[in-house]
Amino acid sequence: MKIKQLLENLEYEILAGNVEEEFTTLAYDSRKVEKGSVFVCISGTVRDAHEFIPDVIEKGAAAVVVEKDVPVTDGVTYIKVKNSRRALACMSAAYFGHPAEKLKVIGITGTKGKTTTTYMVKSILESSGIKTGLIGTIESVIGEEKIPSAATTPESYQVQALFYRMVEAGMDAVVMEVSSQALMMHRVDGFTFDIGVFTNLEPDHIGTNEHKDFADYMHCKSLLFRQCRLGIFNGDSEHLSGIMEGHTCQVRTFGYGESNDFRATGVTLLKEHGALGVHYHVKGLMDFEVNVNVPGSFSVYNSLTAIAICHEFGVDEEKIRQALRHVTVKGRIEIVPVTRRYTLMIDYAHNAMSLESLLTTLKEYEPGRLVCMFGCGGNRAKSRRYEMGEVSSRLADLTVVTSDNPRNEEPMDIIEDILTGVRKADGKYVTVPDRKEAIAYCMKHAKDGDIIVLAGKGHEDYQEIKGVKHHMDERELIADIIKENPGIC
Repeated sequence: MKIKQLLENLEYEILAGNVEEEFTTLAYDSRKVEKGSVFVCISGTVRDAHEFIPDVIEKGAAAVVVEKDVPVTDGVTYIKVKNSRRALACMSAAYFGHPAEKLKVIGITGTKGKTTTTYMVKSILESSGIKTGLIGTIESVIGEEKIPSAATTPESYQVQALFYRMVEAGMDAVVMEVSSQALMMHRVDGFTFDIGVFTNLEPDHIGTNEHKDFADYMHCKSLLFRQCRLGIFNGDSEHLSGIMEGHTCQVRTFGYGESNDFRATGVTLLKEHGALGVHYHVKGLMDFEVNVNVPGSFSVYNSLTAIAICHEFGVDEEKIRQALRHVTVKGRIEIVPVTRRYTLMIDYAHNAMSLESLLTTLKEYEPGRLVCMFGCGGNRAKSRRYEMGEVSSRLADLTVVTSDNPRNEEPMDIIEDILTGVRKADGKYVTVPDRKEAIAYCMKHAKDGDIIVLAGKGHEDYQEIKGVKHHMDERELIADIIKENPGIC
């Protein structure tokens, strides 16, 4: 492949050299440059890859793509673009042969619900014989292969690499989480989504190295709907008009409101034998009853989103019903079936907003007691600890404060910060620093009808202490506790 083939969808200026030359690989990490590589200089928040140009030239790079004025070295092709992140995205798509054109690509954005909805969609489509890949916060999934994720949406090169592998594996579609950061940093440029989805919007990811304010956050989310063919929107959101500003796609809506294309009516909560869920009737473009084995009103929105997406694929009602009845997402209101006496669940809620949403939802099920066990990460803002402590104390009947990822801090220092918030409300509380012992405490003291939430870790299977990640999976801890304490359930 010639260098100019990477640049086919870009505006660029040749500062030196010849784009008619052949190249070997495309790279944005200087450590992966080899003889004949094209290196794209990304201006990052920590390091600026333009600094590494001498290093990659020494390694034999054939060309460098820059967005700044830099000294030119003889024998190397220099290409200047307006935005090197966008250039990387477009060049990566060309490098891998535009794999998105061979897939039905679904992108889901919003503050909450992205992860759960992607798994719901994948489950329904797969049950209908549509081979579906997944890219998300927890993992990327290609057939039976599961690749742990480092970010909600990977860098554009990795996105295209995953698309390519999915095409090679015979996938028909891919459903992916699309973060505001990914949209802002052009990680999903270079292709068009078949379907873009908006779940909801709340203040989040605002601050240093993220979004300067809520308006910027909303604007970045809205960019998805300028590069998709069909947009599926939460029609009940107060921010709908802001998200739709500048959209260029066809529109479908979902929610409770009468004007929505897919709407939920007759919503009832389901609670039996340690399991929680929701029942409702879908009306509008589809008409059927559905049970979802995930609790709360947000699961109505998430499942309606999945239904609206699958409607575009022509999936029949029975396939949708069966899939939603059995869908589970690791670490997202994941119910661990240990007994019929009480409900035990694991959830990733790790800030005050997500914890308040979770506990408020669970209180609607009128548990005998609502028990919340959580800790907070070390080397993070103390305000999060105060806020989570106060939320749990206000909403839960019992708060069990324990350790999360203490990192380089002392666990008891973190716990004391949490207790500062806990004492601002009037809930009962205990401290059990060891996480396994804290889970055992919750199970040993459980009463009939309780709902017990193990919050904060979710899908994570480690605990980070003094810079070292130690294996720790709460599902395994629960199994060990049951083995060590016969009759505990």
